[in-house]
Amino acid sequence: SSLAEVLKGMGISVVGSDMNENPNVVSLRAHGIHVHVGHDAANITDDIEFVVRTAAVHDDNPEIIRAHELGIPVFERTQAWGAISKGYSNALCISGTHGKTTTTSMCTHILMAADRDPTVMIGGTLPLLNAGHRVGRGNTIIMEACEYYNSFLSFHPTVAVILNIEADHLDFFKDLADVQHSFREFALRTPEDGCVVANAEDANTMEALRGVPRRIITFGLTDKADVYAENIQFVGANSSFDIMYKGRKFTDVTLHVPGMHNVKNALAATAASICLGIRPNAVKYGLAGFNGAGRRFEFKGKYNGADVYDDYAHHPGELKALLDTVETLNYKRSIVVFQPHTYSRTAALFDDFVTQLKRPDVLFLAEIYAAREKNTIGISSADLAAKIDGARFFPT
Repeated sequence: SSLAEVLKGMGISVVGSDMNENPNVVSLRAHGIHVHVGHDAANITDDIEFVVRTAAVHDDNPEIIRAHELGIPVFERTQAWGAISKGYSNALCISGTHGKTTTTSMCTHILMAADRDPTVMIGGTLPLLNAGHRVGRGNTIIMEACEYYNSFLSFHPTVAVILNIEADHLDFFKDLADVQHSFREFALRTPEDGCVVANAEDANTMEALRGVPRRIITFGLTDKADVYAENIQFVGANSSFDIMYKGRKFTDVTLHVPGMHNVKNALAATAASICLGIRPNAVKYGLAGFNGAGRRFEFKGKYNGADVYDDYAHHPGELKALLDTVETLNYKRSIVVFQPHTYSRTAALFDDFVTQLKRPDVLFLAEIYAAREKNTIGISSADLAAKIDGARFFPT
């Protein structure tokens, strides 16, 4: 839906279809985009110049079949974003197993503070934009870059950020080495005068980038990295620290999102900003104005005196970062309501999920969210509940 709005903003006539009525459909119609409900070959007429689909729409879809019959080119969503990214002299693409949406959002705040007027594509909602995207008039595009199905290899980054690399999406990748190979290819998509931003403290990332002939700027919590933090202080959900660059103070920052992982995300965003020649003050004020992205430890309000948060953590590494953060806030009791995302991930990382889900005081488990999969494995959230004392499984 964000791609549709961006293309409309670039002056292209856009129509589309979705499986059912939803808020995205309502929003697109408000922008003057006609959306059919239901996928039907009749939606594809011979005046359409090209069709864009998501990875979830396959060749047996009636609209794709009709497009092929009419000889209309069919592109993946990421190919379309990749084509758009070619038109910008600065393309900042943020990748990694975890932290992409938050870091992309932080970069957006910084580049808005620097008056770069960027075009933006985020995999979540950013309150600053009231959306997950923005059409700017500057020469910079900021894009969240996902490795699933090698989507990010359609992009043309001038600055490629790699936050971390873990074994994930094992329904597509063979193993960790296969994931690392893709991230290496992503880094090599930067031009020779481009820049790669890398997590100095993530062994998988540094191994993947070994020998890559590009300018590499590292970030981390110690002075082993090019961009690092000093004098970190936590006060409630806020943190303040000095950002150092190659041994000298670059700026000082106050962050209004909790957790050490967000300090690292801010360092990654700063390193990317340095690659783009952004002044220190824009980093300082951009990060100070960031209050989180939608569904990233998003405070929803209070209920009967309890603080309620929403978070999209669906990998054990993300659960760990989330629960580490919660523990620093000194609540008397933590209640986690968790819905695993995909059967393949739940099966492949089962023991790691159990380890993290044992941590809260109370655990409620919903049945696994299928997304694009069918349950050929025969796995259920009930299997997780069986391994965790006191956990309650809800089949509906």
